[in-house]
Amino acid sequence: MLRDRRTAAKALHVHPDAPILFFDSGVGGLSVLAPTRALLPRAPLVYVADSAAFPYGTRSEEEIAARVPALLGRLVERYRPRLAVIACNTASTIALRHVRAALEIPVVGTVPAIKPAAEQSHNRVIGVLGTEATVRQPYVDDLATRFAGDCEVLRHGSAELVTLAEAKLAGETVAAEDVAQAVAPLAVRGDMDVVVLACTHFPLLAEELRSALPRAAQVDGGSGIARRIAHLTEDQPWPVQPPLGIAVFTGAPPRSPLASTLARFGLTRLEHL
Repeated sequence: MLRDRRTAAKALHVHPDAPILFFDSGVGGLSVLAPTRALLPRAPLVYVADSAAFPYGTRSEEEIAARVPALLGRLVERYRPRLAVIACNTASTIALRHVRAALEIPVVGTVPAIKPAAEQSHNRVIGVLGTEATVRQPYVDDLATRFAGDCEVLRHGSAELVTLAEAKLAGETVAAEDVAQAVAPLAVRGDMDVVVLACTHFPLLAEELRSALPRAAQVDGGSGIARRIAHLTEDQPWPVQPPLGIAVFTGAPPRSPLASTLARFGLTRLEHL
């Protein structure tokens, strides 16, 4: 009861305009922002793409572990969010504990949805499709052991799919054969009946991946993260009309096709860090 009172009292001190901050190396985190926006339509949103360091999946663990907490510290100081979301599997599996140690606000991470995939699989063969950095993490080993111990867990890392997802949101045409080639090592396993999209970029290619892996149901963490955010912000005040959503880029500003896509996600103000 005392804890409930403290939580309620803390909620009252959150300013209605305090945003939810989403962080990714590129635009993949939009697959997490979208279900959150649907669940919390009045929430102010700030989306940050660390485009100057894109892509994270080909960088070293040491570089990500140092860069992500430092950058999020600057972003929290600038935007004063009520909560931060690391909408990137690679950054979460490597740097989540460092970020939580550095920040005083709640931090929600994004980790491969191995548990729901194992619960859904009939053949007990599941795929984990992520970046090369994500699929080799001990964090993934632990999830597989804890939640999919009776499953064969196939892992495949693809930097090409990340680039293709970025291109798609920038208005470029993505060839089906390019997606199929990127996931060919998984496609040869006809008994794989569930694939975990362990990179937030990959749900943006859901249709293309469905054609390339027609026997495998897709599982990602976007809706679960949205529910977690709603739970953590329960009883907090929201503005009657949320301010314009902000998209922040650490590198060059986005070209006009991508800016139009961002606007469809409610992000109409563009800023640079």
